[in-house]
Amino acid sequence: MQPIGGVLCSLCGERIFNPFAPQTSAVKCGLCRRAAPPFIRAVAYGSYERELRGLIHLLKYEGVLPAKKALGRLLAQAIAALSAEFGPEVVLVPVPLHASKKRQRGFNQAELAAAEAIRLIGGNTLRLESGVLVRRRNTESQIGLTRHQRRENMRGAFAVTRREAVKGREVLLVDDVFTTGTTVSECSKVLLSAGASKVWVATIARTLKAEVQVGNAGASEAVQALKAAV
Repeated sequence: MQPIGGVLCSLCGERIFNPFAPQTSAVKCGLCRRAAPPFIRAVAYGSYERELRGLIHLLKYEGVLPAKKALGRLLAQAIAALSAEFGPEVVLVPVPLHASKKRQRGFNQAELAAAEAIRLIGGNTLRLESGVLVRRRNTESQIGLTRHQRRENMRGAFAVTRREAVKGREVLLVDDVFTTGTTVSECSKVLLSAGASKVWVATIARTLKAEVQVGNAGASEAVQALKAAV
């Protein structure tokens, strides 16, 4: 599993394949040039494919809890790319599952990875606040939806339960996968409306739009990666 390389959008983290793109930290993808996202910057460790996709699925869908250690380590590496820009104290907020889905699964994979990442990073800069953001509506799957449908699907799905936990503070929003950015954008808007001063986004993996992703490839490789990591 390798980190995402190449020229990346300085806002959403999308890979830019334009050979004429400037080799600077301020380059933006076409979408972000047309409409900047509500968060300051989003980073991800790797591309959502092969071994990394398989490793996330081991935890998320098969309940292989030891995978949280490997995923937390990768999330910590993603967070490290933002740490120089953080203020003295940042509230770390996992993207929540709906209560019914969390009961069914037994855990929130973003929360497990976030807790492990904080343990590895250490220090007092990051403080995990798992219950600050809630998903009040059990949204339908985003698979197959257009960008507009995704936004409508997520509209009003999230709420902040304790405004005092984020008011005037920088927030690091974490999730397992950044797909189109619709979910983290909606969460960011809600957090900013509740008084957060800034919102950053860090995920373990990111779907790169310019690449064809392989559905279930990498499951066996993910098992081998997990064995090597734990």
